Amino acid sequence: MKKVEAIIRKTKFDEVTEALYEAGIEFFSYWDVRGVGQAREGRVYRGVVYDTSSIERTKLEIIVRDKNVEKTVSAILGAARSGEIGDGKIFILPIEESYRIRTGEVGDESLFIKGKEE
Repeated sequence: MKKVEAIIRKTKFDEVTEALYEAGIEFFSYWDVRGVGQAREGRVYRGVVYDTSSIERTKLEIIVRDKNVEKTVSAILGAARSGEIGDGKIFILPIEESYRIRTGEVGDESLFIKGKEE
């Protein structure tokens, strides 16, 4: 099992969510986060200069079986990419174990609903 952590633009959240659903990833957690990136210049919009050193993003955390890592990452990459600086990052971390509290299922079985496995 792996944890896929993705930090994306807030404006791309709906597109990424839809791409994940289409890839068969139906559950994930997310938070609105702030971070500091490499871009330090101010942006001008209607004559007002905005500081871009602190940027708002959305962080997704998705636990998937090993066989679903590639399609999860592909869905995020495809939907979150704008081609501009600040599109975000994806990190893959190992997960040692998983438990479903309600049923006591352990491991991969705790990550999907029976009868709905891919």
